[in-house]
Amino acid sequence: MLVIICPNCGPRNSDEFTYQGERRSRPDVSSADAGEWRRYLYMKVNQTGWIRERWFHGSGCRRFLMLERHMESNEIRSVSQLGETP
Repeated sequence: MLVIICPNCGPRNSDEFTYQGERRSRPDVSSADAGEWRRYLYMKVNQTGWIRERWFHGSGCRRFLMLERHMESNEIRSVSQLGETP
């Protein structure tokens, strides 16, 4: 079980959250071609080590959170509300 410490609700089981994906920069709408959009939408980095991810706390405060999580150990280094600095 993965426990996520929500800044608003405290420690919660990950079943209360919905994974929204890796945090990546969106391509420029005016200059990106179809290949860039395809890579952005469908190709995931899937790296080992620390990664920033977006999660939604649907069964709690209903806010989007930014997690920094280790992909091998599932250790969570930081949790912040989307738009805040961790």
